[in-house]
Amino acid sequence: MLLEGLETLYLLAREKTMGKVASRLYITQSAVSKRISNLESRLGKKLVEPDGRHLRLTPDALALLERIGPNLDELKGVLFDSQRLTDDSKLHIACSETILAGYLGPFLRDYIQRDQHLDFATHHTPVILEKIRAGDAVLGICAGEIVGAQGLEILPLLEEPFCLIYPDRPEFGHPLRVISIDLGNPANRYLNARLSQAQLSPWMQMDSYFAAAELGRAGLAPATVPLGVARLMGIAAAFCHLPPADSRLTRPVSLCFRPSARKRERIARLITALAQHFATLKPTLNTGS
Repeated sequence: MLLEGLETLYLLAREKTMGKVASRLYITQSAVSKRISNLESRLGKKLVEPDGRHLRLTPDALALLERIGPNLDELKGVLFDSQRLTDDSKLHIACSETILAGYLGPFLRDYIQRDQHLDFATHHTPVILEKIRAGDAVLGICAGEIVGAQGLEILPLLEEPFCLIYPDRPEFGHPLRVISIDLGNPANRYLNARLSQAQLSPWMQMDSYFAAAELGRAGLAPATVPLGVARLMGIAAAFCHLPPADSRLTRPVSLCFRPSARKRERIARLITALAQHFATLKPTLNTGS
């Protein structure tokens, strides 16, 4: 299929190797190679060439992506909107790992008794938005600020408070070095201003909250971590300290989906159930729920 070949070429431009593209598409490397080969045959042009251990796109491939790349995800999304959805169709849901593990276990245990065809995969928020826009997932459960969601519907679910993980209570009221999540991630950039307002200066930035929390628990420096992550890791309340009350250190949790999702009964039912579930949550230092 032409669209499959274009999608594979688009991913290859980003990932540089057949193996990484295969992982993103959940297919074999030979299937990736066949898609590219079929697209080259269809267009009558060479599209990729070796570049050490990686692959490099030819000038023809780059010119093609420059013309169609911006519209490819939207085209896939439009095709998804037109697909027939039955009670047995698998519903792909893209979710923040910490939200899935920290807040959705008991909910899903019960909900899957009603709908056994839910399929969850975890990603960072920017990737979740890509998958929703392209129709690769029907719902996204995002953590952090939503950036670049034009054309998608966003439903706020929760403002999850942060705590500071450290053996001793930090002394607030003066500049304090802390360990934070990666603030280069677009979903986390909003934290820069809030940390500054609380006089917290990011000293080390981690790719995961789990790594940050472990360093904080070891006493390296206070680590700014969502309460749900602290609860999930079983960190004792004595190590969890609330930031200053006026710091607004919270993490937004949101649902995102294509507008057409509300018109499909199964998806709309799941949206409602998730919204009701999160409405009952009140994360605290003691219980995290």
